Amino acid sequence: MKYEIWGDNLPAVTIELDAGESIYTQSGGMSWMTDGISMETNARGGIGKALGRLFSGESFFQATYTAQRPGASITLASSFPGHIKVLEVGPGKEFIAQKGAFLCAQPTVDVSVHITRAKAGFFGGEGFILQRFSGYGLVFLELDGSIREINLQPGQTIKVDTGNIAAFESTVEYSAEMVKGFKNILFGGEGLFLSTLRGPGKI
Repeated sequence: MKYEIWGDNLPAVTIELDAGESIYTQSGGMSWMTDGISMETNARGGIGKALGRLFSGESFFQATYTAQRPGASITLASSFPGHIKVLEVGPGKEFIAQKGAFLCAQPTVDVSVHITRAKAGFFGGEGFILQRFSGYGLVFLELDGSIREINLQPGQTIKVDTGNIAAFESTVEYSAEMVKGFKNILFGGEGLFLSTLRGPGKI
């Protein structure tokens, strides 16, 4: 599999597949494709997983595209301004992302619902339901705004304004804490809570 991410504030990714290679995406995610690709739509993973996807911002049905010959390509575009980010999932390397981030993935990658702890769900700015990516292979995310990668060391913590977390490794502890100081709460402009991410792991 080869891919090219292109475009400016509304990016797209063109994926070139070898014969027999596949990717899957949510229903209606494809922008265009060349000859030599077959399409199959179903409730991938069964009814339970499909319902879970609905809660995490994805469609009930998903489409799998499989190349019937070498060099066939498919293009998928982001639905809002921002960036397309590629993550490599593998044993011991799972990722958790904001709701609705999934664009497409290899069939060996599993997309499921991740329920946050109560404190993070109420006050972390991303809600109770996030997306978890496990298995192995490549997953493409569509993320709004500009993206910055940070590698947190064990025990290292970063505090983030609520609503600004795109994705993080499952080894990272995600929570929320109250802003300290009465004047900071009233006049600091950051609200009552900040999201906290504690390493180790990539955010």
